[in-house]
Amino acid sequence: MFGLEPKVILLIVLVAIAVGALAYSLMFKSIDTERKTETRLSRMSSGNQNMAQKKAASDRLNEMSKRKKSVQDSLKELEEKQKKTAAPSTSLKDKIQQAGLSISVQQYYIYGLILGAFMAGAAFIASRDLLVAFGVFFVASFGLPMWFLSFIRKRRFKAFLNELPNALDVMVRSIKSGLPLNDAVRLIASEGAEPVKGEFVRVVEAQQVGLNIPEACERMFQRVPLPEVNFFSVVINIQAQAGGNLSEALANLSSVLRARKQMKAKVKALSMEARASAAIIGSLPFIVTFLVYISSPDYIMLLFTDPRGHIIIGVSLLWMTIGVLVMKKMMNFEV
Repeated sequence: MFGLEPKVILLIVLVAIAVGALAYSLMFKSIDTERKTETRLSRMSSGNQNMAQKKAASDRLNEMSKRKKSVQDSLKELEEKQKKTAAPSTSLKDKIQQAGLSISVQQYYIYGLILGAFMAGAAFIASRDLLVAFGVFFVASFGLPMWFLSFIRKRRFKAFLNELPNALDVMVRSIKSGLPLNDAVRLIASEGAEPVKGEFVRVVEAQQVGLNIPEACERMFQRVPLPEVNFFSVVINIQAQAGGNLSEALANLSSVLRARKQMKAKVKALSMEARASAAIIGSLPFIVTFLVYISSPDYIMLLFTDPRGHIIIGVSLLWMTIGVLVMKKMMNFEV
């Protein structure tokens, strides 16, 4: 080949190019057909994949819409049930049970009358006035026991709210570990802290007499009429009717309850100045009256001995009561 002339080499190259071009021209149709076939097959496969993806997405959307509709229907049923059912009773018997006291209504009235008779006797001995003794008897027999019952009831509700998020966290961990809801409720009933423990014990007892957990939780709301307990009852009812991740729902509820507690504490801290001002303004007339009585008893006793002084005292107490109620309403915020 090294001995060939350049013209011969050029001729060989041209012949090779011509043969290759002829072969390509003969095979072009088959190559083009194969290329189009491959392109068409790839488009069809990608189209099938897209259709499968679209179908999967459509199925997910349909499932989500069905679940959303189921949850909405469950909420509507719960709302209608709550409308048909009377509001949580606030009778004296229920208030005694909500306060955690183990006395009957008759015992409550008996204890109130005994307290009223004792304090009325002490007031009569001190003042020698039947009208004063009768007023003390009325206040001590009905006012003080009702105030004490309300105080105990609110304190128990506060303790319940402080412990409820911890109980929900225990239920979340129990459900995530594989325990069913019934066992999680029994765990709180046996290992929880009061007063949450006592309410969950009643839930377990209600199950033993034939009620399911949603119905037992609705009864818990009647015993502890708090919005947080209603939230818990609604979550359990929705999970029982529509299904879903109960542990996640209870964890979210626990977070909401803790956030509400923090918000209440923040509102209370921000309103402390107004509360202090209200306490000072409300106690100032009594403090001034006591100091004037110490320094000039004859001067201040006209309010208690003269009929016009009685009118002044009555009107003053009325306006003070109205002012205290208005300040209390301005300082109390619903969270």
